[in-house]
Amino acid sequence: MLNDKLLTALNDQMNYEFYAAHSYLAMAAYCSDESLDGFANFFLVQAEEERFHAMKFYNFINVLGERAVIQALPAPNNEFSSVLDAFEKSLAQEKEVTKKIYHLSDLAWDAREHATINFLKWFIEEQVEEEDLFDSIIQKLKRIDDDSNAFFMLDNEFSKRSFTASDD
Repeated sequence: MLNDKLLTALNDQMNYEFYAAHSYLAMAAYCSDESLDGFANFFLVQAEEERFHAMKFYNFINVLGERAVIQALPAPNNEFSSVLDAFEKSLAQEKEVTKKIYHLSDLAWDAREHATINFLKWFIEEQVEEEDLFDSIIQKLKRIDDDSNAFFMLDNEFSKRSFTASDD
């Protein structure tokens, strides 16, 4: 049985993952409005991935015999000055997720909740990959700056992105 503090934190993280998906949908909508279908696809795939993460928390909470509590989501940011701005906001959001996962891990360690510690290892590794992905894209966007051909190539590359659930 989880202690109340850890259960609340797990539920909060589940809901934050749903919020992250909501944020990525807003970014996809911005890109679609700008006729950047590849970038829109990137963010749609990212939203799907975040929903998958949220459901991992939902299922874990239920497997432990506890109750997942769904909360209202705050409205995401819908205004972006550029694709670069959207990716910079994405990186900031991923860094916030990392902080929250680390906090959860600390709570699990303090509670000697070994199942939760083991569960969170996957998320810790995932966050390293997420931050690296967004940082890499930001660096590419900064390098290509006003090169419309390079920008088109990146947009085209992102149109091929898809999501495959992995519990590795």
